[in-house]
Amino acid sequence: MKTLWEKSIPVNERIEKFTVGKDREMDLYLAPYDVLGSMAHITMLESIGLLTSEELQILLSELRNIYKIAESGEFVIEPGAEDVHSQIELMLTRKLGDVGKKIHSGRSRNDQVLVDMKLFTRDAIRKLVVKVDELIETLLKQSEKYKEILLPGYTHLQVAMPSSFGLWFAAYAESLVDDLQLLAAAYKVCNKNPLGSAAGYGSSFPLNRRMTTDLLGFDDLNYNVVYAQMGRGKMERTVGFALAGIAATISKLAFDACLYNSQNFGFIKLPDQFTTGSSIMPHKKNPDVFELTRAKCNKIQSLPQQITLITNNLPSGYFRDLQIIKEVFFPAFDELTDCIEMVNLMMQEIKVNEHILDDDKYSLLFSVDKVNELALQGVPFRDAYKQVGLAIESGEFKADKTAKHTHEGSIGNLCNDRIESMKQEIISGFDFQKVDLATENLLKVF
Repeated sequence: MKTLWEKSIPVNERIEKFTVGKDREMDLYLAPYDVLGSMAHITMLESIGLLTSEELQILLSELRNIYKIAESGEFVIEPGAEDVHSQIELMLTRKLGDVGKKIHSGRSRNDQVLVDMKLFTRDAIRKLVVKVDELIETLLKQSEKYKEILLPGYTHLQVAMPSSFGLWFAAYAESLVDDLQLLAAAYKVCNKNPLGSAAGYGSSFPLNRRMTTDLLGFDDLNYNVVYAQMGRGKMERTVGFALAGIAATISKLAFDACLYNSQNFGFIKLPDQFTTGSSIMPHKKNPDVFELTRAKCNKIQSLPQQITLITNNLPSGYFRDLQIIKEVFFPAFDELTDCIEMVNLMMQEIKVNEHILDDDKYSLLFSVDKVNELALQGVPFRDAYKQVGLAIESGEFKADKTAKHTHEGSIGNLCNDRIESMKQEIISGFDFQKVDLATENLLKVF
């Protein structure tokens, strides 16, 4: 393999294999985004006189063809190419000759991969938002469907106070809404243009960085060229924290589902086709999907720490260490998306036990409600607490198994409409339409 930067001395094959590592495999994630970045860059180059109008048009035409190949999943990095950038340049020069070599003027592979990473991440966040939105909708729908069905609430894993399936489903919906808020903040960090920072110190070419910013649909630039380069790793870590937040919510939900599905609880039941059996115990129906989801999401929660450990002792400037981030960052989106899709499917088909509180062991759930009832009748709270406590000790406590909770966010007033409204407001703030329009304009044939 001959690298773009190889001069008269050939690179040792073992060194080359070690330094390239999994980069060619990881770069397949970046192929369509490298094309878009190149299209914006050469459009700008033509505007400052580094390409003729004719050269621009033939390059754009061929890049559109390569984009279609990348989008179809047929893009490959050949053995003679080191990475996605060199593969695309190879394809252009093979088809168009020396004009294909001009696309690299005014940029480095450093800012080329920076913009690719941001375009990939921006798109991956968008796809993730769609999946989280779908799961929130399922949870809110189930919350409304089962809002009258009570179940025990626990503290310290001890029976505590009455809860409901309405609360349980919607609690995870609202948690995911907060996770979307963090994802929106990470998106804003991501959605800034590093192109034009070159190797991290700018260029003597009169580059028009505002033009490429607009062409690619970025909100703004990473202005300082040194910071643009320093932002690699930081952007991924910031997004990693947002992914970890979603994963934490999903993991907790999976744990609840495993617990509630067990015979000792019996609060929910999974359809038989969603469970797996035992190799020795014929009665077993295991919630393997939720168990694997819990493990995968716990692993994803380590993502920001992994990125931190790769980058935390690096000074300013580019270092090859940053290449390794791709190996933990790219697959995390696919894995988290897979978990969300599985949980959404399970939540849609889950069966709820509507008679949990018929069991007398849950009668003490309503002791606090009884204390509050006495307090509303004028009994001081501490006296009411003692009175109910003594009744429990003597076995005389009689539970009224109805929950009269009316304040915002309680059993009788879920406020699911407000959760839905918050979700819609956050999603609209991403302004994905701006990105759509920019991409459409780049790919448009005039």
